[in-house]
Amino acid sequence: MQTEVLVGRLSNATTAEEAGEVIKAFLPANGMAKVFSNEGKALEFKLTGEAYKTLEGAFQAEESREIIRPERGVHVAVITKPIIWYDGSIVTLQISDNLVELADTMTILFYVLVIASIIFLIPTLIGSTVLSRFLLNPIEKLTNTMKENIRDRKWNKIEHRNHSRDELYEMEVTFNEMIDQLKTNYEKQEDFVSNASHELKTPIQIVKSYAQLMERRGMDNPELLQESIQAIDSEADRMKKLVEQLLALAKNKKNVVHKEVEFHQLVEHSIVTFKQAYGREIEFHKNIESIYVMGSADQLEQIIYILIDNALKYSKEKIVVSLFTYNGEVIFSVQDFGNGISEEEQERIFERFYRVDKARSRETGGTGLGLSIALTIAEEHNGKLTVESTEGEGSTFTLVLPILKKKSQPTE
Repeated sequence: MQTEVLVGRLSNATTAEEAGEVIKAFLPANGMAKVFSNEGKALEFKLTGEAYKTLEGAFQAEESREIIRPERGVHVAVITKPIIWYDGSIVTLQISDNLVELADTMTILFYVLVIASIIFLIPTLIGSTVLSRFLLNPIEKLTNTMKENIRDRKWNKIEHRNHSRDELYEMEVTFNEMIDQLKTNYEKQEDFVSNASHELKTPIQIVKSYAQLMERRGMDNPELLQESIQAIDSEADRMKKLVEQLLALAKNKKNVVHKEVEFHQLVEHSIVTFKQAYGREIEFHKNIESIYVMGSADQLEQIIYILIDNALKYSKEKIVVSLFTYNGEVIFSVQDFGNGISEEEQERIFERFYRVDKARSRETGGTGLGLSIALTIAEEHNGKLTVESTEGEGSTFTLVLPILKKKSQPTE
């Protein structure tokens, strides 16, 4: 911009002296001006200081702008522009400015940036270190604990931080809950395998013992032979029933197609079957003639069989079966008048292989799997299976299922 003003003023000069004065007036504080004729000769030379004596120049017909760095190492801005001289000839005007202030400013800026970087970098490093420890240490601890559990087959948990309720805290709590569930399921699996092996081992041993007894003395003793045959047949039935219940327990965990089931008809059919098979008194109380639920008829009938069979085994008196609806649910209950179940045992009655009276269940052929199967089926049908019992008075098992709404059904 300053060069354009200088060129405009030079156009008004009429002598070399006037042109020189104009150039001096517009010289940069740290710059110089040169005027070259078309012969390459410097007609005018204006210099403020000694810094530009080595700066070369020549006549040129085109305008140019550049920044060069002479031997002294200071950057110089050079503008070269053809102009009309006072005498009418074409000359080249070269204006140069030593960028001393720019160099000083860049130096100051460099030191400012270095100092600012140090000031900001140190707290950043400290903060990042603290933050990384805060974030990564819990994750590293979690990873190490998982590796230890896998390598050493342990169930180690991590100590979660109580002072912070952030996402890491939730992750730690969830991990500990997962470990508890895995441990519980693993222990249940071990117990299941152990109990199943034990339940199968006993009848197998009995069968083997009677077979060896028959081999030694059975041919000469018809009574012993008959006793052995009956015992082997009884134990074979026990093993068959146990295997069937184990398969049923596994099968009930699979997805079964549910459809409309007339539950009242299932209950009545089961009661008739048990009356004919056992010749026992079974009272049936109901407030409906037809009720529909959504589920598997085979599985629901299995629950009915298990509850009625269980009541008949542990009670020599009559049993009472009830079926009624309430608040959009069908309620099926089986009441016996046997010895009852203690409160402590009621909490475990639905566990696999658990039997209240182990001696009686051995006599009656119980395996301890029936109620566990019934509970599994009830949960698969979005239902509930509960027990109420008083020692010395008897027990009542209750199955609650959601009613399938149909126009023909009564709404209670």
